[in-house]
Amino acid sequence: MRVRTTVPACVAALALTFAAPTPAAASAGEAPGSPGDLVSAERSAFHPLPGQPTATRAWKIHYRSTSVTGTPNVVSGTVIVPRDGRTGPRPLITYAVGTVGLGDSCAPSAGFPRGTTMEANLIQQLTLRGWAVVVTDYEGLGTPGEHTYTAGSSAGHAMLDAARAAIRLPEAGLGADTPVGIMGYSQGGQAAGWAAELHSSYAPELKVKGTAAGGVPARLARLAPVHDGSYGSGLLFMAAAGQDAAYPELKLDSYLNTAGTALIGFLRDNCVAVDATVGSFKRISDLTVRDPLETPQWQARLAESDLGRKAPGHPVYLYHALADELIPYSQGSGLREDWCARGADVRWRTIVVGEHVSGVITESPRAADWLADRFAGKPASGDC
Repeated sequence: MRVRTTVPACVAALALTFAAPTPAAASAGEAPGSPGDLVSAERSAFHPLPGQPTATRAWKIHYRSTSVTGTPNVVSGTVIVPRDGRTGPRPLITYAVGTVGLGDSCAPSAGFPRGTTMEANLIQQLTLRGWAVVVTDYEGLGTPGEHTYTAGSSAGHAMLDAARAAIRLPEAGLGADTPVGIMGYSQGGQAAGWAAELHSSYAPELKVKGTAAGGVPARLARLAPVHDGSYGSGLLFMAAAGQDAAYPELKLDSYLNTAGTALIGFLRDNCVAVDATVGSFKRISDLTVRDPLETPQWQARLAESDLGRKAPGHPVYLYHALADELIPYSQGSGLREDWCARGADVRWRTIVVGEHVSGVITESPRAADWLADRFAGKPASGDC
């Protein structure tokens, strides 16, 4: 459910001048339009590290999407296009980052101009291939409301609608026939998995050529015993806050004792490096008057984010580290079995050496190579 636990790099104080919002962009106060419609767009910047130049153009966008309960919402994100003189069509990657936190300041779009978004170096490897990239901030991260962390279909909608919005941004130079790839790891892997499953029903017009997803938390309820009382327990409580944001009827606060209320309040306002540290080695029983995960309401809502119940309609590259200590290997291998049983075209990759954090770094080039083959029209070779 996250990509890293290390403290982010130092933030350099950089001045950035933004252009005016794109003309004809709809106002956020207007009646909802269609999913993927642009609400606003303004010039931004993409820096993998503080002050590091890149030959790219970038825009921060707000676009229409759909919540986990089917309600229209507005999500923010960033469109990044190589400044390479290319005038013809280019592929588009819709990219979902791993866990960054629950506070608005943690949104990828907030970090790109300052060079503090940790996966920006991996995203740069995609732009260096000549690909455009759109990175969703997810629902409630950098926009009004709380981040619906780990709510599966909301993240899938946000990824697909980000691709729609990027294609509809005139300055990006994309079009309806743009080939699209879906990519993400950890929380981003869950989002990518959901986008893959939802594509044919929710955004069938997108020309999706393949999905690359790794470290996927495919069964949320099975992760609770893994993290309860461990150094990853902060992620468990962040997920509880995210589910509560997605489904307010769960009433998380009614289950919390004084210590739990204080911790959840802290987690909601901060980013993952701090949240994971402060929330570590705590047990559910230490923070609650009763365990919400034992109730039918919570169990049912968590199950709604399970992956594997529908086969993606395009090829998938699925990978997982054998020694993943945060998202057990069985989560990824089980998803592979579920998708294969439903007739999906899945290429499975076990990362033999490494754990959760290193998995995204070492496997990202291989996943991008696999997507490049799909963009080139080469046949996929699944191994179900």
